[in-house]
Amino acid sequence: MNTDSVRPAVTELRLSAFKAHRGVVLPLGPLTLLSGGSGSGKSSALQAYEILARLGSGEPLARVVREVAGGASACVPAGSRPDAQGRRGFRIGCTVDGPVGRVELDLAVQAEPELRIVGERLIGCGETLLVTALTDPTRPAVQAAWHTAGATPVTRAPLPDDRLGTSLLPLRVAGKTTGQRLVLAAAEQVVVALRSVFVCDPRPEVMRGAGGTGGASGANGVGGVSERGGAGRGGAHGGRSASVGSGAGKYPGAEGAGRPTATGGTGGSAGPWGARARQGAGGGSAGGWSHDADREHDEGRLRSACDNLPAVLARTGQECTRRHAVLVAAVREACAGPVDGLRAVARRQAATAGEEDAAEVPAAARGGTGGARRGTGGARRGAAERKPAMQAVLDRGALGEMPIEQLGDGELRFLALALVLLTGPGVLAMDPAGEIPSAHQQMTVMADGMDRCMDHRQARELMSLAVRMAERGHVRLFGTVRDASVAEGLPEVQVLHLGA
Repeated sequence: MNTDSVRPAVTELRLSAFKAHRGVVLPLGPLTLLSGGSGSGKSSALQAYEILARLGSGEPLARVVREVAGGASACVPAGSRPDAQGRRGFRIGCTVDGPVGRVELDLAVQAEPELRIVGERLIGCGETLLVTALTDPTRPAVQAAWHTAGATPVTRAPLPDDRLGTSLLPLRVAGKTTGQRLVLAAAEQVVVALRSVFVCDPRPEVMRGAGGTGGASGANGVGGVSERGGAGRGGAHGGRSASVGSGAGKYPGAEGAGRPTATGGTGGSAGPWGARARQGAGGGSAGGWSHDADREHDEGRLRSACDNLPAVLARTGQECTRRHAVLVAAVREACAGPVDGLRAVARRQAATAGEEDAAEVPAAARGGTGGARRGTGGARRGAAERKPAMQAVLDRGALGEMPIEQLGDGELRFLALALVLLTGPGVLAMDPAGEIPSAHQQMTVMADGMDRCMDHRQARELMSLAVRMAERGHVRLFGTVRDASVAEGLPEVQVLHLGA
């Protein structure tokens, strides 16, 4: 395991007051699994991490907590009593290690009566780099003070109370003094680590009902725990976008790839399954993608629920045959019966017109091509523009081909999670920091119910794959399991038992 990496990573999650957790500190390694009985707070811990990640990506607070079942009030610890002004809230935080060293971020959120961030603290190198506080409840802002170490020790200014102040510092700090440069470096370290998260929740029932190319990932946040369509990010970071090269492991041909991209413009592709070029604030295109193909490749970016898996397999099978062979080998170990290959083919044109029309609704809901209808001819034009629906099939050798929809739930979840571990952000519906070279980033995969629907053999094989992919330091894993024994004896896997 590469423990000397300078890549920013969240190494500690603090649940000071969140749902069922009070004063809980979870150390996070490259591979961390939570176990425990129902109601022990495993999923809640992942939700807290997701909230931090989406805020770090520049999303507004209301959008982030709206996806939690029960909203912001459900995040308040049970039995928490309001103060004299009727206010209740929750507190979470994290520690990010990286080039700057240990940087701590802590957040206080008021959930009632108004949703707002009422306090934030960023500490690094023994200095308080940022502190915010609500001083005037009538204004939608907090008073912020950040470290300057110049003629004036601190700089004070208001910041919006619905955004993470740390993510806004690059837009507010000039970087002229040593103190200001430290603030910028620490904020960048935290934001890079939080943005490099993909929440994966493969849903077999949705995967069986998809079978199409899907649409471009929506303008949503990290998504998975909240069952959103993907992990795309934007928010305060504007149009700048690039993706990190994928991880690497001991499977043959699983080398990592990735190149730095230009700040404020369009990132170039970084090898097979690596960073995809996207048109950014600077316009233009770099790397292996053309403008005409941009929308097509958006459709080939895996969403959180993995409902567009066939379209992604069509892309990855063409772009990197070596990694695809690694995926086939992994699926062969997990599936019953022979597996000689895995590919995407055009779905048979046997669907009736009524079935095609019915497919319009989910496509529109996912932001797919043809979803926006303008006038009576919009649906026809959208249908004409769509590529033929794709279907993923297993090659069973002498037994012929079998659509993956016929696989069991555990086999489908294994296939999707294995694909995520073997790829990188360029193939996933996420948007990590494009300003930082991919060699200085690492993706964190979050999976609630890592072993859900799987038997012990499948879950064990999946965890073994995760270990191999994490060895080079490009991929981290934070998930939950019902059976902690699936990781027993595996190197570098940390299992934290909650509720014990």
